[in-house]
Amino acid sequence: MSLSPEQVKQVAHLARLSLPPEKVEPYARQLSNILDMVSQLSSAGTDGVPPMAHPLEMVQRLRPDVVSEENRRDAFQAIAPAVENGVYLVPRVIE
Repeated sequence: MSLSPEQVKQVAHLARLSLPPEKVEPYARQLSNILDMVSQLSSAGTDGVPPMAHPLEMVQRLRPDVVSEENRRDAFQAIAPAVENGVYLVPRVIE
């Protein structure tokens, strides 16, 4: 796939990139080369290749699903500057 300089300018505009005029032509060639390489990869035969979630055949070790902390709400609210009815009071930000 070949990109024209106008297409490169349009993509640069949409991406809000500043692109000097002397760089448009080299970028068009480079981006076209990248797109050609991607099209070659997409034409590779993948029949019989199973999809995988990770390249390594490993099993994730999981910890037991048990409660590991206790309720420390009272301890945290005891050191807070201002608490009322179980909630933290903070200064008003919006008037």
